[in-house]
Amino acid sequence: MKKIFAILITYHLSLITSLAQTGQPYIHDPSTIAECGGKYYTYGTGGGGLVSGDGWAWYPIASHLKLSEQQAAQVRPGGGAAPDVLKLGERYLCIYGATGGGLGGGHNGRILTMWNNTLDPTSTDFKWTAPVEVCYSDGLEDQDAIDPGLLLDPATGRLWASYGTYFGTIRLIELDPKTGFRVKGNKERDIAIDCEATDLIYRDGWYYLLGTHGTCCDGVNSTYNIVVGRSRTVEGPYLDNVGRDMFHGGGRMVIAAGDRKTGPGHFGRTVVDEGVELMSCHFEADFDRSGRSTLGIRPLLWRNGWPVAGEQLRDGTFAITSERRGYSLELAVDFIRMQQERQRFWQMDPNEPLKALPEQKLEEVSADWPRGEIAVRCSDYMFRPHQHWTITAVPQKGGYLSSPYFKITIAGTERALTATASCELTTAPAFTGDDSQLWRIEQLTDGTYRLMPRAIPGQQGVNTRYCLYSAGDSTPTLAPYDFHSDNSKWNLRAN
Repeated sequence: MKKIFAILITYHLSLITSLAQTGQPYIHDPSTIAECGGKYYTYGTGGGGLVSGDGWAWYPIASHLKLSEQQAAQVRPGGGAAPDVLKLGERYLCIYGATGGGLGGGHNGRILTMWNNTLDPTSTDFKWTAPVEVCYSDGLEDQDAIDPGLLLDPATGRLWASYGTYFGTIRLIELDPKTGFRVKGNKERDIAIDCEATDLIYRDGWYYLLGTHGTCCDGVNSTYNIVVGRSRTVEGPYLDNVGRDMFHGGGRMVIAAGDRKTGPGHFGRTVVDEGVELMSCHFEADFDRSGRSTLGIRPLLWRNGWPVAGEQLRDGTFAITSERRGYSLELAVDFIRMQQERQRFWQMDPNEPLKALPEQKLEEVSADWPRGEIAVRCSDYMFRPHQHWTITAVPQKGGYLSSPYFKITIAGTERALTATASCELTTAPAFTGDDSQLWRIEQLTDGTYRLMPRAIPGQQGVNTRYCLYSAGDSTPTLAPYDFHSDNSKWNLRAN
């Protein structure tokens, strides 16, 4: 009884204990995450930025890469506020705001662009070009040139930048994707109000304008949140889900405070794979980290054509059910019938007192399970012990963009789901920490999950191809991930 109580307490605590990027993920106004040379980078207000080798643990670039003072000053020269970074061809374009935002007492800001061949400051190829001004605000008009975001339109190949704050309007300008300069003769266009730190993305024929709404820079009292509108043309109008124009204060919520973090702002989108998307932001205050501003990475879901932040997966006990049919992943052991004093339904006494029946317990059935490896299968979910899987983060084994790796064990045991050299599945009697027992679990854009072993025995490197796959209604296996097939998708039902 004590063991079961401990399991329940652990599960309850997992629901209230947050998972967040590890290391030193302290940043404000992060740029969209960029990958370079197997590492991930993001840059923030005031110069500098963060780097990660796996997407889970983040550290300041200068100290983590042991840069000299001179090198550290060149990580992102120019300082300023709220940069964004975009890879164009083999180069990286950085756009950022200098002054503005009321900094220094005014709203006379400048937006500048510069290029680099690499984001790795230890590379001999690392050197930022001289910054070029692409727009400005004079401090007198109702506009503030700060907080820029970039979009390379995949439909047309044209490059756009949005910028602005609560002081006046959000504006749109066009840049030359080859030079980063303002397109000659381009006229800025006002597209929104009542937000700042905007970003533009394109998906399925729609342009989305994501803006940060609420109050900034007040720690645990900041009310930042991210809202969105969409348009069939990049120049707008951007309408929300009830038809309100963002130029008149509209916007549908994407993410708000939660998980002991408040003030999400500065949206960035990262496409990991087809159907696997992430959003990045900062949280103005992390209650578990002295109220500091920290980097946040969440699954990005799409519901009825609208983006919404998903939740990070936390430790817990689940039924793992296939999207294919809804059958539950389970140990391939004998089904043990439960004893029940049954009554024929036509002979029931409606006045007889009701009583709760106990569920089948692990200790009642596990003694007859084989001691070695046990295969897995899928079948009807009956909330039986051989169908309950405990998912536990293993952060000491590293992670990937948004999460650490997880182990998946039969609840109440150390029997671990394991990938085999033949791309099949088994359960080992104990979790050893081997890469074949570590699982990458990602929420897909439709809300289902992809489960991938970190490694396939006998294959080199980290596995990024094979996932848990329902080859038949009752037959789980490992096969190449295919977002368009429900065979690749699973649901996690909390018990």
